[in-house]
Amino acid sequence: MKKILNTLVMIVMLASASQAQDVISSSNGGGIGNNTNEVKVNFLNLIMLGSIEVGYEKFLSDDHSIDLQVHINDRFGFNSQNSEKEYKTNSVQAGMNFYFGNNPNGRFYLYPFAKIRFGDFEEIDGGNTVTTNMNAFIFGAGGGYKWEFSENFAFGPYVSIARGFSDEVADRFARVEVNGGFSLGYRF
Repeated sequence: MKKILNTLVMIVMLASASQAQDVISSSNGGGIGNNTNEVKVNFLNLIMLGSIEVGYEKFLSDDHSIDLQVHINDRFGFNSQNSEKEYKTNSVQAGMNFYFGNNPNGRFYLYPFAKIRFGDFEEIDGGNTVTTNMNAFIFGAGGGYKWEFSENFAFGPYVSIARGFSDEVADRFARVEVNGGFSLGYRF
């Protein structure tokens, strides 16, 4: 619990420190608007897995931003749950997005990130319930593309690969985790 509180305090401090920056958007050229904040949701994982991924992105310049996310009912990669497997996990993630190119309608981006997952995974094995403690620190990187189809809306696919640092999770799942999705964001 102490790790979670420390992470949340760090996220709030980073977000408030970045409020002093004045940026146009993630696109070069400055013609998109004066929006420096974006709230977003990964609607692909919401539909496919029932996992809610909500994020906040603060643009620090035309080429980079801080990205903070909360994952409710977080899954290990794209593993689904059923009557014999149940994820009771959540996570918080912080990263930095680096945008490339000069297309005013969208750009590629890369991002390193750190994530803390907490909770349990339960499954029935031979009639007994087996519980795996999913608490883990995860470090990874990813990339994606964002289309900016108006001054206030952006969307696009992304994919990431990460390594978890929990021996208990690694006993049940792999240490390396692939994730992805399709986000829809509102800029203000």
